[in-house]
Amino acid sequence: MSCLTTLPPDVPKAQACRALNVPRHWCYPDRRQRKRAAAPTGRDRGLSEIEEQRILDELHSERFLDTAPRQVYATLLSEGTVLGSISTMYRLLGRRKETRERRNQRPAQHHVKPQLEATGPDQVYTWDITKLATITRGFYLSLYVILDLFSRYPVGWMVSRKENAGLACHLFREVLSRRDIEPNQLIVHQDRGSPMIAHSFGDLLSDLGVTRSFSRPRVSNDNAFSESQFKTLKYWPSYPGRFRDEGHARQWGSEFFPAYSRRPHEGLALFTPEDLYTGRFESIWQVRQAAMDRHYAAHPERYVKGPPRVARPPTVVSINPDDGQTAAELLDKPDAFQISPTPVNSELPEVVT
Repeated sequence: MSCLTTLPPDVPKAQACRALNVPRHWCYPDRRQRKRAAAPTGRDRGLSEIEEQRILDELHSERFLDTAPRQVYATLLSEGTVLGSISTMYRLLGRRKETRERRNQRPAQHHVKPQLEATGPDQVYTWDITKLATITRGFYLSLYVILDLFSRYPVGWMVSRKENAGLACHLFREVLSRRDIEPNQLIVHQDRGSPMIAHSFGDLLSDLGVTRSFSRPRVSNDNAFSESQFKTLKYWPSYPGRFRDEGHARQWGSEFFPAYSRRPHEGLALFTPEDLYTGRFESIWQVRQAAMDRHYAAHPERYVKGPPRVARPPTVVSINPDDGQTAAELLDKPDAFQISPTPVNSELPEVVT
């Protein structure tokens, strides 16, 4: 289209493009064409190979063999020597992959996500310890609570002035004995508090044939059932906020836990923890279903989706349910890593089950 570039001045470009049946933008230079990249220039301020080698020789010298580049730079500068910047030293070491950590440090620990399933009572227990404020400023009581995962039933609880592994052993020894737990029947899920990871507590559960499962550090969702129960406890209408002493806390607990066990639970299809733990929910479900059937027979127009069906409680309760493991599957795995023990206290408080 060279004729477009040689048009007379009195001929409009728009008319010429229409006559030639070409787009109007052909008359103009292509503004989208990118400019050619300029040829790379040399680094006038860069270090020569001799200067770089001198820096490396200094960093590899015996006196700086285990010294960080920042400290090398500061030491040389104090001696009146400047070989290069700190970033230059790191860059030269990085090219040779010599910037890795070489000090003796504890390696990062990677904890596996706990995944458990309970299909009935006394298969998985989850437990934790919460603090109860008292009227004495700065003094707290420790409330130990063990829940059955499947039913949310509190199988045992205890109030103490202290928190240690000896009291945890006392609590579980009493609860497992009263609940007739057989070896290799139960998994106990817990966080990584000092009583839970103590050798003495681990030895007790091992002797009783109980498998331990641990939450990941700083992941409260791994023990969400106990955390949720503690919130229910502290938001209970009669919760005093502060207790006078251990006796006051035990008296309040003896009223709260039976009431909690007989309270309809939203996560259990409005059955109570006691209903599921004792197994009588089936007869209660039949009573509820019969009542709904009678109401449907009397007022079928109120049920546009057909006969009502009373919800049943879940048959499986899981911790981290995506790809969960049953209790039997986890019992086949080795026990978890154990750390230092906690001192045992000889004053043992009352255990309530």
